[in-house]
Parts: sequence; C-alpha cells; structure tokens
Amino acid sequence: MDSREALASFVRSLHRDCADSAGSWDNADLGDFLEALAAWIDEAAGWYRNAGEEVPVTANWAFFARALRAATVYE
Repeated sequence: MDSREALASFVRSLHRDCADSAGSWDNADLGDFLEALAAWIDEAAGWYRNAGEEVPVTANWAFFARALRAATVYE
C-alpha cells in the first residue's frame, strides 16, 4: 500500500468481496471481524517473522486506527 487512495481501494474491494461471498469469510459479522482484526494486530510480529519480514517501523498505525474509528460514524 503506497497511498491513502490505494488503501481506500483495497478496503472497498474487501467490502465487495464480503458482500459477494460472505459465506466464505470466517468473520463476515462486524463484531467477529473487529475481534479478529485486533487479534491479528496483537500477533502481527509473528506473521511478519513467519514471512521472513520485519514489522514496518514507519507504518502509520494511528491513521489506520483513526480511519477505523471514523468508519463507526462516517456516512
């Protein structure tokens, strides 16, 4: 992901995928999705280690958190 626009496009593609094939998602329910999101964030270092990569040190996690928070009320 190299831009806000790319992230927004990616999130839209996830939304379409969920709408089109929610039955194949383990966490199609918003509550389950958010719980899984939090769990993955907690364990992200392990995922990166298993992939042979370093956890990004320049990632703007605050932006992502703000975006998720804004999505709870933004129309």
